[in-house]
Amino acid sequence: MRPDDPYRSQFARSFFSRWLFITACLAALMVLWHLLPVFESWFAPEAGTPRTVTARGDLAADEKATIELFEKSRDSVVFISTTQMVRDPWTRNIFTIPRGTGSGFVWDDAGHVVTNFHVIEGASQATVKLADGRDYQAALVGASPAHDIAVLRIGVGFKRPPPVPIGTSGDLKVGQKVFAIGNPFGLDWTLTNGIVSALDRSLAGDRGGPVIEHLIQTDAAINPGNSGGPLLDSSGRLIGINTAIYSPSGAFAGIGFAVPVDTVMRVVPELIKTGRYIRPALGIEADERLNERLVATTGIEGVFVLRVAPGSAAEKAGLRGILVGPAGIEPGDVIVAVEGKAVHGLSQLLARLDDYRVGDTVRLTVRRGEEHREVAITLQPGV
Repeated sequence: MRPDDPYRSQFARSFFSRWLFITACLAALMVLWHLLPVFESWFAPEAGTPRTVTARGDLAADEKATIELFEKSRDSVVFISTTQMVRDPWTRNIFTIPRGTGSGFVWDDAGHVVTNFHVIEGASQATVKLADGRDYQAALVGASPAHDIAVLRIGVGFKRPPPVPIGTSGDLKVGQKVFAIGNPFGLDWTLTNGIVSALDRSLAGDRGGPVIEHLIQTDAAINPGNSGGPLLDSSGRLIGINTAIYSPSGAFAGIGFAVPVDTVMRVVPELIKTGRYIRPALGIEADERLNERLVATTGIEGVFVLRVAPGSAAEKAGLRGILVGPAGIEPGDVIVAVEGKAVHGLSQLLARLDDYRVGDTVRLTVRRGEEHREVAITLQPGV
């Protein structure tokens, strides 16, 4: 037998010691790995401890401006709910049912509230709720369906909210920021914002009603219940009354319309004064459908005068309607422009005249035969 090698024995002992050490370390690491959650629970914050709030810093300038605009304007906007009286055909009892809701805004210190005509159309009663929670029964002062504008009045003897500041709409530019405050779907005092998308839009009235002209188009969200509420510029001034949306689905689709404040400023004072708005007129007779056929047949765009009323402003200005004589039918005058602005149909003529008041003198461009001439005419009250 070979004698033991002292070096080999020493190596074996050294290798075995290292193996034991590594095995012990691995076992210790395994134990620590399993005990790690316990150690974490010792040092972790107590469950339910509030998180530290991170300081935000100042609001952006446009955020501050929007908040200030809403806070200054909110109290001047009102919530309008209407009811309708109906008769039970079986019992003949009369009772009231909810009809709808809308928005409006305080016009003056006398308690007049402006809204859309379609908000109160067909209603028997209207209730105006203020931002502070007070509500009042409103009286109808007057309405102009042709402009979709109505004026209500709420009670006397209490401190009213401030009127909405009045701006202008004739100088609006596409791209301007606008803000709408109203009560969409009954969600009271909601603020939305957007821009002026287009100007001078036309919109056919409901159920064959008159075409509303000169509308402001906006992408600020307008939904059912916003009707009658104010459209404001970035200074918080009234520039329009939110009146309608274009939507295949019935919900907001990015296209809303507002009656411009320049129209409101002509119509509302007349409604407050007399209860109705009398449109300026020329004293002529014309027909929209016949006019469309004549335009298509002749290729001449304008309003064909069918008849001039005796003693009217049109007769005094020398306008002439269709003449029937021995030689047959002789065409009358065709109005092609008002103050240099083209007229393509009867609704547009009425809209052009609506920019003026009864008693104003306007300049018409009239075509008679192949000639064009300028005619000055003083506007008379319409029927």
